[in-house]
Amino acid sequence: MKITWVILAFLVSTPSLAQVVVPTRTVRADAIITEMDVMIGNVSAADGFDRLRDVIGQEARVVLYAGRPIMLDQIGPPAIVDRNQIVSLFFEGRGLRIATEGRALERGGVGDNIRVMNLASRATLFGQVQQDGTIQIRQ
Repeated sequence: MKITWVILAFLVSTPSLAQVVVPTRTVRADAIITEMDVMIGNVSAADGFDRLRDVIGQEARVVLYAGRPIMLDQIGPPAIVDRNQIVSLFFEGRGLRIATEGRALERGGVGDNIRVMNLASRATLFGQVQQDGTIQIRQ
């Protein structure tokens, strides 16, 4: 009976290992992840990636350390708009289309919502990065 409790306690306290994607070397923030940067490793992880194809070609949002699992919020699509870049801003609504220039206040990839400053009014707005690098302003 005593041995059963010891084994049960060991099984409960031991974290389970899973096959997840881990960097093979330290990957700097803002770097594009290549095939040489990642591999599948057995580590304890709750919400890491389990397929290499989901990670390769993505951009590191933070520094990724070798051997540690890559978590879902640590990578994203590559940025196509850089901070301080002059971008085209578009607003469409109620039969109205407004186009102007702005300055990106953040980096962003396709689909990211970033802050931009309208150069004409100096107002700070939020918009979504489009495929062509323009920013679609939302209400």
